[in-house]
Amino acid sequence: MELLRFATIGSVDDGKSTLIGRLLYDSQKILDDQLSVLQKNSEEIQFALLTDGLRAEREQGITIDVAYRYFETSKRKFIVADCPGHVQYTRNAITGLSNVNAAVILIDATRGIQNQTKRHAFLVSLLQVSHLIVCVNKMDRVSFDEAVFREIREEFENYADSLTVKDIHFIPMSALRGDNVVRGSENMPWYSGRSLLDQLEELHISSDQNRIDFRFPVQQVLLQKGETEGDSRYYLGRVASGGIRVGEKIQILPSGFSTSISAIYFSGRRVEEAHCGMSVQIQLEDPVDVSRGDMIARLNNLPKSAQDLSAIVFWMTSEPLDYSKRYYLKQTTQTTRCVFKESLYRFDVETLHRDSSATAYGLNDIGRVSIRTANRIHYDAYRDNRKTGSFTICDPDTKRTIAGGILIDR
Repeated sequence: MELLRFATIGSVDDGKSTLIGRLLYDSQKILDDQLSVLQKNSEEIQFALLTDGLRAEREQGITIDVAYRYFETSKRKFIVADCPGHVQYTRNAITGLSNVNAAVILIDATRGIQNQTKRHAFLVSLLQVSHLIVCVNKMDRVSFDEAVFREIREEFENYADSLTVKDIHFIPMSALRGDNVVRGSENMPWYSGRSLLDQLEELHISSDQNRIDFRFPVQQVLLQKGETEGDSRYYLGRVASGGIRVGEKIQILPSGFSTSISAIYFSGRRVEEAHCGMSVQIQLEDPVDVSRGDMIARLNNLPKSAQDLSAIVFWMTSEPLDYSKRYYLKQTTQTTRCVFKESLYRFDVETLHRDSSATAYGLNDIGRVSIRTANRIHYDAYRDNRKTGSFTICDPDTKRTIAGGILIDR
């Protein structure tokens, strides 16, 4: 069955973990031993405990790390990432959103839209998540009042007018009581739309991936010694986008050598084609020089290639950006040194204002920068290819990831 990845986001205490627990419980995807952990007594079930797995999270009653859970229905398989709501863990939310088809953002009906709600919605837009489901939660605490739902919906739509999310849906719900989570709610007869699970099952995601531009970042080169024939070289990696067939012409970057595909192996067997998401071994017709970090692409459909890059950067550490420092930039399987040349502007997440006078970057700051790399990077704009258009920045001294980014057209 088709797999859908989605993330739950929103401000702290808006009910994200409870929602996922309720989804799993009502869809009967919880084992008996898990149920005994969830059940505080015979009458009350603490759904959030299913995702708040770290001891520190349970003690504080908050989500710190991204918790992943898997479940399936008769229509679709799901991997859900429960992202933290606290502003200091925004970097974890970026991680959770970076590889999903859809985002489910929760808004507490008693509190309305918070600054972190806007921050997370802005991240959904920047990271090109195709589908956004806005769940106005805790409707039971406002007596299932339709006017409250409509007011929050209108305010969010006004904010979303400045975003670039393609597909937005709104659902009033109570995650704790189960209203409109898996089944519809008798308490809100004024709402005629789908429940959350029905909406997740019906989202059209087949066009979310780039299935046209073949990109194969080489992870490893395997040399197999032949006893009777010559040595064989296999190029291992995951197809980042598009697809390729045996016999098609390709070009290797950065060398520029051209050849064709002679064989493709998947899960130990020979296949005629490889497509997006498959981890494969490729053999080439000619003995050309290929190493880790190289990019294989179709001959007449090549990625961009540059050392001067324009990017949106997400700063993930309290250590400020140092323009004089040489960082490591990792993009697909390639790692190279880089420096930040300048900041063009920094975003005010609440107003979406672009502050061109702001040059300092600290924890959770987001802005557009220019970067110079030591080696040429082979990439596509993030809006066209999320795999080849994203990167991370590492500190050369601590080896910690301190920023993430997406590449944009200059």
